[in-house]
Amino acid sequence: MTSVIADPDARRRTAPPPARQRGTAWTRFKRKLAPYGFISPTAVLMIVLTLIPIVMVVSYSVMDNVIVNQNPVFAGFTNYREVLTDPVFYTAIGNTLFFTSSSVAAHLVLGLGFAMLLNTPLLGIVTKALFRVVYILPWLFTVAIIAVLWRLILAPNGIANYALISLGFVDTGVEWLASRQTALYAVTFINVWAGYPFFMISLLAGLQGIPRDLYEAATVDGANGLQQFLHVTLPQLKPIIIAMAMLDVIWTTQQFALIWMTTGGGPINVTEMLSTYTYKLAFSRYEFSEASASAVIILLFSMVLSFFYVRHQKARD
Repeated sequence: MTSVIADPDARRRTAPPPARQRGTAWTRFKRKLAPYGFISPTAVLMIVLTLIPIVMVVSYSVMDNVIVNQNPVFAGFTNYREVLTDPVFYTAIGNTLFFTSSSVAAHLVLGLGFAMLLNTPLLGIVTKALFRVVYILPWLFTVAIIAVLWRLILAPNGIANYALISLGFVDTGVEWLASRQTALYAVTFINVWAGYPFFMISLLAGLQGIPRDLYEAATVDGANGLQQFLHVTLPQLKPIIIAMAMLDVIWTTQQFALIWMTTGGGPINVTEMLSTYTYKLAFSRYEFSEASASAVIILLFSMVLSFFYVRHQKARD
């Protein structure tokens, strides 16, 4: 034992070479750095396309009217006060709440109903395939096509008024998109028609993933169709329904193109949404700082919704 300790060659054999140590450390460093290299292109895009514009909008919201003024000065929360004391802003909030809540509820009901219809064993394969093509058609159209299509259908001399006059429900054509009594309901109906296929496809996938053993056990226990729906189908679809509803709320509150291309927020602010209100502040009144303040308020609201969505997804995982 003493001879082994005293042997200098044995010490050199047991200690790793310095070069190999440096190589091992550099390999570990590269291995730790590799994930950041993979996500760096996405991170750069997120910073350039998301973070920088948000910072610019927030900075614009606390300045005197930017872009129009060559030398804008710091204005504090003046722009926020102007937006929050504008009656049109609260009209836009009310319209957005009605538009969003009605659309999300109708998307859920129609999507679940059509998904159950396509999942039922009572229909044949050919019939289901035909219904799937018909039901998914609204999702294939772009917003521009949907807006133009429904403007033609709901025009005073359009097919909707022609059918109603022929059936004797009305005497003259109704200005569906130009009347204060019907414009908000009309654009809500158009948004429901355009958005329910997304719910239908997602819920259909959820229905097809429910084990048949649960329904067989419920049948053995004497549960009827309604009880199976309430105690088997809905609990199994609950995570999908909650996630879809949260996403739909976020998307619908930010709907702009459909409103702008059908009513433009009119008539007389009847269909004014937060998105169209912000757009008009910037590009109709050229109040870019107030528009930025309105956009920041909408951003904060969207962040709250996103927080609950992410929290629900983490709890689900």
